[in-house]
Amino acid sequence: MNEGEDTEWYYTIKKDGREYVPHSLLKNYTLEITSTQHSAEYQCSGLMTDSRDTKISNTVSITVLDKPRATLTAGTTIIPVGGSVTLTCSVQSSDGWKYEWFRRTQRTSEGKIRDQQNRDIRVSQGGIYSCRGTRGNPVYYTDISDDVTIEITFPNKVVVKQQPNWPQIFRGETITLTCEVQEGGETTEWEYEWRGPRTPTQWTHNNDVTFRVSESSSGDYMCKSRRRDDSYSSTEWSEAFTLSGSIPSKPTVTLQPSWTQIYSGETVTVRCEIQGGEGAQWTYEWRAAKLNTPPTSNDHRIIRATESDSGGYSCRGRRDYFFSEWSDIITLTVSCKIFHPEYLNKEKALLLSYSFITVFHVGQ
Repeated sequence: MNEGEDTEWYYTIKKDGREYVPHSLLKNYTLEITSTQHSAEYQCSGLMTDSRDTKISNTVSITVLDKPRATLTAGTTIIPVGGSVTLTCSVQSSDGWKYEWFRRTQRTSEGKIRDQQNRDIRVSQGGIYSCRGTRGNPVYYTDISDDVTIEITFPNKVVVKQQPNWPQIFRGETITLTCEVQEGGETTEWEYEWRGPRTPTQWTHNNDVTFRVSESSSGDYMCKSRRRDDSYSSTEWSEAFTLSGSIPSKPTVTLQPSWTQIYSGETVTVRCEIQGGEGAQWTYEWRAAKLNTPPTSNDHRIIRATESDSGGYSCRGRRDYFFSEWSDIITLTVSCKIFHPEYLNKEKALLLSYSFITVFHVGQ
């Protein structure tokens, strides 16, 4: 507003047509922006003291936005040892910004990355990164961006191994899964992370997990490892190890030959069979316990059976602390051998008849 010479003016500022700053001799006013409520159209007016003449300025429109938050993006969050990645900090829909960059780890507090005011920076260290925008004098700061975690991957291959290393695992058995770092990882102190239905959700110094197999534990298991002195340098995830807890079939006792009634002196083999348990390292228990059979054998051969071998036979399989069901009982009957004349050959029959006649004649 142009002022007249030797004239005293009083000034006021209006906001959206209403008086905002009362009349004053001060012609400069600093508006402190504290919220979006300061968005409005502003103008000032001058009042001449002697003539009561009033002049009104042009209108200035001010739009106040919420405090912006910087946005941090990364080309990738996982890079190999010796690699690097570009991080970009931006403030949406506005210009004139410089940037401050920060990095921290789980063991160190947040620190500013020196001499980095660019929108883009390239980093090769693992860690947690963030940024914010700055501009103006006095300096205005945006809110700090969300964190971006950069991880460094080692080339070591990681595998999940199972103990005992049986081809089939049954529900109720106890197993141990081990996360093994290969290709020179033996000399490094690692910690481990697991993915799977029955594994810890946090990093742990233990490279194995032990649990009892159940329906809920079936699924895919993976692991990865990282150095204990560097939380952001890790291996890649292992290939998935699939665990499926089976239910073994009920054992069956069979006879070979398949006769359940034999005669004394004959030979028969009693066998314990577990369908679906092929390849499992079973030991066997028998009823009747009188079978003197090695526990690793699933059959028993009865040579020259006697009546004492008659009875019911059943079995079950055992592997460590796991037992299958007992089989149904199969009953074996051993009878005495009876000789009939028709079983004798004709020569023996004639000899017997001749002897009988001769003895009878002497008796006369």
